[in-house]
This record gives sequence, structure tokens and C-alpha cells, in this order.
Amino acid sequence: MSILIGILTFILILISVFLVLIVLAQKAKSDGGMGSAMGGGMAEAAFGADTTNVLSKLTINAAIAFFVLAFVLYLARIHQRKQNLEGGALPSIPGAMTPSPLAAGPEAAKKAAPAVAVPAAPVAPTPAPDAAKKP
Repeated sequence: MSILIGILTFILILISVFLVLIVLAQKAKSDGGMGSAMGGGMAEAAFGADTTNVLSKLTINAAIAFFVLAFVLYLARIHQRKQNLEGGALPSIPGAMTPSPLAAGPEAAKKAAPAVAVPAAPVAPTPAPDAAKKP
């Protein structure tokens, strides 16, 4: 599935570059501007007098292909993410798992927990009462 998504992404990039070039090759309504500067005259020489119709049809078809392919890639990514979540994105580690003593109840936790003596924290010495009073 990921190979197909990669191929479709590459095709989407090619279509987008083609769409940009087709739009730049068109003449503006006023026969000037960016379209004529970027090759509008060359497109007319290649396609003849009916250049505007040919380039308009190519632009419409390329735009439709772009949007359809973008939507298909969107749906493919959603499907891929759902498969990763359902299939378990994290690998399972084999091994014996023992149940937690807390899950069985407090009595089992007391039996399972060994009695360990915890030393008390050291207490700071208190100052003498005479040192607190100043004459």
C-alpha cells in the first residue's frame, strides 16, 4: 500500500508542475502580461489559431486530475493510518506477564510486598532556648 501511495504522490507532483506550466503558457485576456512573457507566443505557434481552446481544455483536465488524485491520496492515508492503529503500531514483546498485586486487591498487595524497614529521615538539632534570647 505504501508503494502505491508513493507512486501516486509522484504522479501528483508531476501533474502539479504540468498544471503550473500550462497556466503560465496561456495568454491573458488582454494579450499581454505573464502569459505572453512565459511562452504564450510559442504555444500559439505550436497549436495554431485554436490555442486558447486547447490550453483551456488541458488546464481543466489537469485541474480535475489534480483534485481527484489529491482526494484519493487523502483517503489512502486515512486507510493506512487506520490499518496501523488496528494492527498494532507498537510491536508486542513476548514474555510471561504476572498480574499486578494491586489488581487482585489490597490483601494480595500486603502479601506480595515484603516488609522493608525504611530508615527515618535525620532530624536537624534544635537550638538551645538560651541562644534564641538576646539581652
